[in-house]
Amino acid sequence: GPPDRGWGWMIVAGCFLVTICTRAVTRCISIFFVEFQTYFGQDYARTAWIHSIVDCATMLCAPLGSLISNHVSCQVGIMLGGLLASTGLILSSFATSLEHLYVSLGVLTGLGFALCYSPAIAMVGKYFNKRKALAYGIAMSGSGIGTFILAPVVQLLIEQFSWRGALLILGGFVLNLCVCGALMRPIALKEDRKTAPEFLEQDYVPQAQKQDFKRMSICSPLIKVWSHECLCYCSWKEYDFLLMPGFMVLAVSVLFMAYGCSPLFVYLVPYALSVGVSHHQAAFLMSILGVIDIIGNITFGWLTDRRCLKKHRYFCYLFAVGMDGLCCLFLPVLQNFPLLVPFSFTFGYFDGAYVTLIPVVTADVVGTSSLSSALGVVYFLHAIPYLVSPPVAGWLVDTTGSYTASFLLCGFSMIFSSILLCSARLVKKIKRMHLRSLSNDTGTKHHIWTNGVIAYSVTAELDQKDAEFLAADTNSYSNR
Repeated sequence: GPPDRGWGWMIVAGCFLVTICTRAVTRCISIFFVEFQTYFGQDYARTAWIHSIVDCATMLCAPLGSLISNHVSCQVGIMLGGLLASTGLILSSFATSLEHLYVSLGVLTGLGFALCYSPAIAMVGKYFNKRKALAYGIAMSGSGIGTFILAPVVQLLIEQFSWRGALLILGGFVLNLCVCGALMRPIALKEDRKTAPEFLEQDYVPQAQKQDFKRMSICSPLIKVWSHECLCYCSWKEYDFLLMPGFMVLAVSVLFMAYGCSPLFVYLVPYALSVGVSHHQAAFLMSILGVIDIIGNITFGWLTDRRCLKKHRYFCYLFAVGMDGLCCLFLPVLQNFPLLVPFSFTFGYFDGAYVTLIPVVTADVVGTSSLSSALGVVYFLHAIPYLVSPPVAGWLVDTTGSYTASFLLCGFSMIFSSILLCSARLVKKIKRMHLRSLSNDTGTKHHIWTNGVIAYSVTAELDQKDAEFLAADTNSYSNR
C-alpha cells in the first residue's frame, strides 16, 4: 500500500510548488490586464480572453498530461510542461499584439501548465492513503499562498521593469516546474501490479507472447506499447472508469460546480464597487478570499483525515459545495463592506475545502490505479464552464442591470451539483442494503465494486446436503 510518510512529503512539497507555478501564476495574469489594455489600446472584453484561454487550455489539456505521465513517466511530463510554460511566458514578453498573447501566453503557457497539474496531484494520491486529505490540503494551498505572495511581487516587477520585464522574470520562475518534476519519484502499488497478470490471462494474446511477457519485467512501462492489441487493451484499462455510473454522476456534478464557482472571482470586486465600497476595500475582500482559501485547504484536509470524519469525506465535499452555493444566493442582499467581509470569509473557506477534496472524492469513485487519468478528465470538465460562465454572467448583468440574476444562477448551479451527488450516493446505499437483505435470504454472496456495479456469485461453501439436493434435482430433470 501507499507509504504515507518519507518521500511522500517531498512529493507534497513538489506538488505545492507546482500549484504555485500553475494556478497562482494564472491568477496573477489578471494583474497585467490594465497594462495590456493601455499598451495595445483594446477594450476589456478582448483583453479578458487572455485569462480565459490560459484557464481553459490548462483544464482542456489535463487528460494529455495524464496520458504522458502514464505512458512515459510523471517526471518527463512535468519537466516538459515546465519548459513549455516558461517558453510561452518568455515569448509573451516580446508580444506585438493581443493575438500574439492569445497564442504564447494563452495556448502555449496553458498547455505547459496542463502537463504539470494533474500528474503532480495524482502522485500525491499514490503516496498517501491514511493522511490523503491533509496531504492534498497542503499541496493545493499553493494556489492561495502563491496568489497572496505573487500578486504584490508581480505588481512591483511591473513598476520596476515594465510588463515585458515582469513576464520575462515570471518565465524564469516557472522553470522551477522542472525541479518539481525531478522530485516525482515513481512508485509501484499493488493495484498497479494487479492489472498485468490479469492482462496475461486474456484469450486474444498469443501463447508465445504471454511467455515473453512473463520473462520480462511486468513493471516496465514500455511493455504497454509492444503490440497493437496490448496498447488498445492498456488504453481501455486506463479509461474504463468512464463507463462507471458513479463517475458519470461525478462528471455531471463537476460541470455544474465549476459553472457556479467561476464568475464570483471575476465579479466580486465590480459588485462591491457597484454597492458603494471603496477600491481599497474591494481589493481587500479579494485578499481575504485568497488567505481564507488557504486555511480552508489545510484545516478541512486535516479535519476530514480524522477517524470520525474519514468515512464521511464524500458528504463533507457535498456540504462544502452546497455552502458555497448558499453564500452566492445571499450575496445580492449584502450591500455594504461590513456584510461582505463575512461573505468573503465563508465563501473562501468552503472554496478551499472542496478544492482539497476533489482528488479524494475522485479516488473514492475510481480507485487509486485510475486516479491520474480520472483527474485529467475531471479537470478537463472544468474547462468548458470556466470559459463560458464569466461571459454568461456578464451578459446577465448587462441585460438585467444588476448582479442578482448572475449570483442566483451561480448559487443554484452549485447547490444542484451537491444534491445530484447526494442523491447518487443514497441510491447506491439503498441498492447495497437491498442486496444485503437478498443475500441473507438466499445464501448468495455478492460483490459491490467501487463503481456501484453489482456482481453475483453463489457461495462456494454450499452445505453437503445442498450439494446432494442440487445433484438429485438435476438428475431428475435430465431423466425427464
